[in-house]
Amino acid sequence: MIDAVPQPDLVDQYCHGVLRTELGLGTFETQLGRTGAPPAPGTTFFDTQTGFAVRRWCPPLLGLEAHCAPARYLARRRELGVLETVRRLLRGSGVSTYLVDTGLPGDLTGPGELGAAGAADAHEIVRLELLAEQVADTSGTVDAFLANLAEAVHTAAASAVAFISVTAVRQALDPDPPGPGEVRGAAGRWLTRRRIQEPLEDPVLLRHLLWSAVASGRPLQLRLGMDDATGLAGFAAATNGLGTDLVLLHGYPYHRQAAHLASVFPHVYADVGPALVRTGARAADVLAELLELAPFGKLLYSSGARGLPELHVVGARQFTHALSRVLGAWVADGAWARTDAERVAAMVGAGNARRVYGLSGAGERRV
Repeated sequence: MIDAVPQPDLVDQYCHGVLRTELGLGTFETQLGRTGAPPAPGTTFFDTQTGFAVRRWCPPLLGLEAHCAPARYLARRRELGVLETVRRLLRGSGVSTYLVDTGLPGDLTGPGELGAAGAADAHEIVRLELLAEQVADTSGTVDAFLANLAEAVHTAAASAVAFISVTAVRQALDPDPPGPGEVRGAAGRWLTRRRIQEPLEDPVLLRHLLWSAVASGRPLQLRLGMDDATGLAGFAAATNGLGTDLVLLHGYPYHRQAAHLASVFPHVYADVGPALVRTGARAADVLAELLELAPFGKLLYSSGARGLPELHVVGARQFTHALSRVLGAWVADGAWARTDAERVAAMVGAGNARRVYGLSGAGERRV
C-alpha cells in the first residue's frame, strides 16, 4: 500500500485571471479547450483528460458529487453565481500565492481580484511584448520609444515579480544582444508598421527586450514550444552567470527538453504544472519524467490556468495528487525516506518559487 505524502503549500508561479462573466455551455467549453476555439460538431471538450479532471475535482467544492453530469455542474454554477463560484473554487485549490500574467486580452481578473477571491497573495508578471506595444503607441519618435521603453522596463521591475516573453526566443534565435544601431533601425521600421497595430515580432527588438529584462535582474519566464529548445539553449548559455533566472513554461509535450536544460544550466528552472492539467489520469507518469531529469530544486509548480477558476483547481489537485502518488510509491519501495519526500514536495510546491521570485513568508492563506 502506498502511503500518501501530505499536500504541500502551493505557489502558482504562472497563471492568469478568471472571467468575471456568467458562462453558458458554449463559452465554458471554449475556455476548457486548448486553443480558444469551440469543439468540433458532435463532440465536447468535457470528453478530454482536462474535462474529466474538472468533473472529478470541482463538483464537490460546489456541493455536488464528483463526476456529476456537465449540465448539472453548470446549472449549479449558475445557481451560485459568478462571485460565489469563483470564491469556492479558488479557496478550495490550496494555493496560497498567485503569480499572474496580466498580458492576455479579455475580461479577466487582475492579481488583486484573484488574490482576494482566493484568500491568497498575488503578484503581477509583466508581458514584455505587450509592454513594448503600449510604449510604442504613446511614443512619436524612435528616440522617445527607446527611452520610454527603458523607463517602462525599469518601472515594471520595481513592482512586478517577473517578466515573461511568449515569442522572443522563437523569433530571435541569435542569443546575443543587438547593437544600438540595429535596435534603432528595427525600432524605426516597426514604429512605422505599428500605426496599423502590427504586433511586435521583429527579432532584433525582441532580442533587445529580452536583454533589457535580463539587465533588470528580475526572473524571466519563457515559453517553450516545438522548435525552441535550440534557441533557448543558446540564450541560456549567453545569460549564464549574469544573475537573472530563466523559468521555462508550458513545456509539455517538450517537458523532457525543459527538464534537461534545467539540469544543465544553474540559472534555468522548469515549470511542471500545465503539463499535468492536460494529461489528466497520466499526470503522475509525466511528473515522474520531470523528476527523473531535473534537480528537485529546479522544478516549480504552476497551473497555467486562464479564464476558468476550474482550471486553477484542476492544476493544483492534479499536481498534488500526482506528486503524492509518485513520491509515495518511492517511499513505499524504500527508495526514499518519507522525510525526504515531504521536503521535496514542499520545494516543488512552493519553496523553489519563493526562492526564485524572492517571495517572503511561509505562505499562510488569508481567511
